[in-house]
Amino acid sequence: MQLQKLAAISLFLVSLGHAALLAAVGALAPPPGSSNCSTACGGVDIPYPFGIGPAGCALPGFELTCRDTNNGKKPFLGHGHFELADVSLPDGQARVWNNISSYCNDTSQTIMDVVSFADPYRLSQAGNTFTVVGCQAVAIVGVGDSADNIVRFLSGCAATNCGQRGGRLADGACSGAGCCQTTITKGFNAYQVVFQNYSTVFNSSNDIYNVSRCSYAALMESSSFSFRKSYATSSEFFDADGGRVPMVVEWAVRNASNCLEAQKNRDSYACVSINSACVNSSSGPGYICNCAKGFEGNPYLPNGCLDIDECKEPKKYPCYGNCKNIPGHFDCTCPKGTRGNAFVEGACQKIILTSGVRIAIGVVAGALVALFGFLGWGVIRYKQRIKKQALLRQADEYFQQHGGQLLLEMMKVEGNAGFTLYEKERIKTATNNFNKAHIIGEGGQGTVYRAVIDGTTVAIKRCKEINESKKMDFVQELVILCRVNHTNIVRLWGCCLQFEAPMLVYEFVQNKTLQELLDLQRSKRFHVTLGTRLRIAAESADAFAHLHSLPRPIFHGDVKPANILLTEGLLAKVSDFGCSTIDEKTQVVPKGTPGYIDPDYLLEYQLTASNDVYSFGVILLELLTSRRPFSKERKSLTSMFQEAMANGTLVELLDSDIVDEASMRVIQQAAVLANQCLVVPGTTRPTMMIVATELRRLALADEVQQYPQPPLVLEDLSFTGIGRTSMSTWYGGSKTSGVYGLSKKAVPSIEFAR
Repeated sequence: MQLQKLAAISLFLVSLGHAALLAAVGALAPPPGSSNCSTACGGVDIPYPFGIGPAGCALPGFELTCRDTNNGKKPFLGHGHFELADVSLPDGQARVWNNISSYCNDTSQTIMDVVSFADPYRLSQAGNTFTVVGCQAVAIVGVGDSADNIVRFLSGCAATNCGQRGGRLADGACSGAGCCQTTITKGFNAYQVVFQNYSTVFNSSNDIYNVSRCSYAALMESSSFSFRKSYATSSEFFDADGGRVPMVVEWAVRNASNCLEAQKNRDSYACVSINSACVNSSSGPGYICNCAKGFEGNPYLPNGCLDIDECKEPKKYPCYGNCKNIPGHFDCTCPKGTRGNAFVEGACQKIILTSGVRIAIGVVAGALVALFGFLGWGVIRYKQRIKKQALLRQADEYFQQHGGQLLLEMMKVEGNAGFTLYEKERIKTATNNFNKAHIIGEGGQGTVYRAVIDGTTVAIKRCKEINESKKMDFVQELVILCRVNHTNIVRLWGCCLQFEAPMLVYEFVQNKTLQELLDLQRSKRFHVTLGTRLRIAAESADAFAHLHSLPRPIFHGDVKPANILLTEGLLAKVSDFGCSTIDEKTQVVPKGTPGYIDPDYLLEYQLTASNDVYSFGVILLELLTSRRPFSKERKSLTSMFQEAMANGTLVELLDSDIVDEASMRVIQQAAVLANQCLVVPGTTRPTMMIVATELRRLALADEVQQYPQPPLVLEDLSFTGIGRTSMSTWYGGSKTSGVYGLSKKAVPSIEFAR
């Protein structure tokens, strides 16, 4: 048989002729976050993982280009010549425009055309057919891999005689006369078309050329082709779309062979949406991502799969009763007074009680009344169990709402670093169900309780509620805070996310605050040396510098003496970070405490590291002068200090205790450093690291070290005691901290402007 001989010969003649294109491998890029990424081109939507733009706009291998054509701008796969028609994320398919191969009777040699793709694309077996159009046309298709230039499988068909003047042709029938079709083998990314001369195969005369001068062949989308008689007798098939036809290619993320392997490496796993599911590719190694049942959207983007409200689409999700949407599904129940299957139209029937039923109900009711006395204890226990289950469900909802699942995943990937997720009941037991007697501080950032967990005294802080839009920021903040391990920073041990508001569990520091130390110094109850003041300042600055230097910097936003705790030996520990840093960097109303707020911050409410430097400069002034941020006349300490520096009257503003004991050289350098921290605008202020380094140097100066700190033990004012009054400012508990109203902004802003 001549056709079989031709196939055997073609197996040796066909070579793909195209160099292998580079496969897209390596670590996955993050979802696009830049406005430079295009999401459409020429009326074609471009969903991620596909993208147009700079690096990061698409997963490797899924890059597209938007090029000018005669029909305007059009998207193309990579830098190739295949124009993209559309993309289907759920099916893992894309439609491209493919060129039609042609062979005319005035050509004596065998014609071969090669079409090839690079990863992640494969030719779709289910979506395409190899179609040949013409009278006595013979074409063979060979499929293989573009990387090795070898034809793996051959197939083909012959379009037979069309009859005199096309009399055997029929519209819609591609069954041999003038048209034939065959399938290809799946899993390959390249194919080659080979035409054979008519007369060689059919021994035909030139009469056929009067009916059909040319033959055409293409691998094309099955559903887009319907044969017409004029296709075989003219060039209409070729001319309809400028010599092109749509073709289906299947794509997948091919950095792993299957879902199981891909999920082992979370850094490169492409199904990043919480409500996404992984599906193994049917076109070779790799996988695609789909939204889970009841969700829709883009599974390749964080939070890309959104819940479907089935109740709003009754045609698609019919319910002939009361519809209630739930995540991933919906409930459909019969109206009150009816029963049945509400998913079926007319299946909900009214409840009709006959006389026999009424008698039976009376008997049963009497029996139930008699049994209630015996079953009371069981009913109470049942209700308690139901209530407990409801509380557990509510706790789980709060856990999910506050990003608990995200936190668990991050802890698995990055390690927990000693961070503990506490259960709700442990927190309630430790605080005696949040008894007021356990409160040691209340303020703008939350309420703080003293508690004992596993024999260790801790401070539990109830944050304000975290809304859905800040969930990811909250979780990322916790991962960073749990790794903050610094001598001068209060340690975060863990959290509990099963309450309406998150609970943060901190190290408990049993002593007082720098605010109380300054108040005692102002009353002259005892003496604090210059060396001690500079050391406390240096330790505090070092803590703030550490927070600023983290990979995801933490800006405190409420730097003041009340938030600097003092342990035995007057070791400084910075507190009141965690809840405050969870908020967005740009605030609707100002945060902080009057007297310490940076004037730059009041212009745009944009929290930066220089804001903390300014507030720390005010603390340094308090340590040097023992004065409050505002005088009784509402004049700010910063303005008095800047006037004294300008007039050369600084010594009149300083605390006389330190002027008498130390060289003015050290005090003058400390004052210059404080003045640099208070510079407006803040772009020229030193960093907190520079401030800490300079303070450590000054604290170790010889003229300072010659005056040792006397013991600070004055009856009930000892820095070893503890009580609720002294703890009221702990962990951000100052009643002046947090958000203050806009009505209070006018007065302090006048002083800040100086």
